[in-house]
Amino acid sequence: MSPPTLCVDLDGTLIRSDLLLESVLLLLKRNPLYLGVVLFWLLTRGKAGLKAAIAARVTLNPAALPYNRELLAWLKSERAQGRELWLCTAANEKFAAAVAEHVDLFDGVIASDRANNLAGQKKADRLVELFGRGGFDYCGNEWRDLAIWGCARGAVLVNAPPALERALGTGASAPVLRAFPRTGKRLRAMMRALRAHQWAKNVLVLVPLLAAHRLGDPTALADAVLGLIAFCLCASSVYVLNDMLDLEADRAHARKSKRPFAAGDLSLAAGFVLAPALLAGAVLIVAFLPEKFQWWLGAYYLLTAAYSFALKRLLLVDAVVLAGLYTLRIVAGAGAATVALSFWLLLFSVFLFLSLAFVKRYAELDALRRQQRLQVIGRGYHVEDLSVLQSFGTASGYLSVLVLALYINSADILPLYHRPKIIWMLCVVMLFWISRVWMTAHRGKMHDDPVVYALRDPVSLALGLLAALTIAVAI
Repeated sequence: MSPPTLCVDLDGTLIRSDLLLESVLLLLKRNPLYLGVVLFWLLTRGKAGLKAAIAARVTLNPAALPYNRELLAWLKSERAQGRELWLCTAANEKFAAAVAEHVDLFDGVIASDRANNLAGQKKADRLVELFGRGGFDYCGNEWRDLAIWGCARGAVLVNAPPALERALGTGASAPVLRAFPRTGKRLRAMMRALRAHQWAKNVLVLVPLLAAHRLGDPTALADAVLGLIAFCLCASSVYVLNDMLDLEADRAHARKSKRPFAAGDLSLAAGFVLAPALLAGAVLIVAFLPEKFQWWLGAYYLLTAAYSFALKRLLLVDAVVLAGLYTLRIVAGAGAATVALSFWLLLFSVFLFLSLAFVKRYAELDALRRQQRLQVIGRGYHVEDLSVLQSFGTASGYLSVLVLALYINSADILPLYHRPKIIWMLCVVMLFWISRVWMTAHRGKMHDDPVVYALRDPVSLALGLLAALTIAVAI
């Protein structure tokens, strides 16, 4: 006797994501103003109508979804033994059909249409109608699937909470035939989504205070530190938003595919809570800081959001914006500590960070060249742009050293340093470091974020210590 039909859920089971939220993000990526429209559709058309309206406007790439590989391998073995498999999901029928065609395992598809959201009891009724009570096994992962397991012969748990497995074992539901446990830890995935290692960039908020030699001012230092914390929260909010909007591109990238949202280690629902919560924390902190800092942090958030939605796809504009975001941290730091902003410092930072932005794009393109691919997904660059980017980046980096040399030779340095000529050592350090960064990138050994590379590179850390000692001796 052949085993009963195996019905498989899609969201959170076959894939480590949620197609409704994936499609909402695709819609918002096209135009952020759709957020209000999505809420209107939900209120006026219900969940089934919302899914149908979104499906009519976006195209989902099923090949880019994070499939549960262990479950997929098991399903293939079941199919090879002659078992009938059906995809049974609350996702819209257009998306469900695309996934079924891509996976090429299922004998049939049951999904939501414009009028019916096929979840919970509605899905249970439909499965009983098709296969009879106890005539099917069901793979699922949610509490609302208990209604379905109450009508099934057996249960296959995938990525389900332990409490759900215990409830199945003690209730009147189907017995658990097999379980595919959760992989990874949510708290660790959440911390990775914050990109705490990127907070090192926000130390730039303290640079104006350091350049003005006012680290001994407790009030100014406290305000600058609060500003740094606000920037960390604000930046993490944007990192979460950016990763959610950039799912397909990240999944096509060797390293970025391991990011929590791209890999499915952290749910998109968690991201929709995390991003505004982090931003709210930043807003709460800036309420205690000078008005100038509030404006600059607001400008930083708007610019980074614009970068996430559109600007990162524009040729060269993305690099200029990245350099501007670094410089904006310095400008905001001056506003937080209420210190005068140096023209030299601004000019130096613009050229230096523009060079690092070009390094970031160069490293991405070089990695593609080595994989024999021609274009970055979601970016405006082609592999043949490598030599031009290298020219732009090295020129910009050396210009930053020229600005530093002109500053050392100006009268502005005399009131700040007891031995100003020693500062010339910084030019040597910067020339060596910039040259080394570009040589590393040229050899294909650069992390696609040069700041992360610098924090992990022993030579870069040693050069940073040498620069700090140089400044200390000059003072």
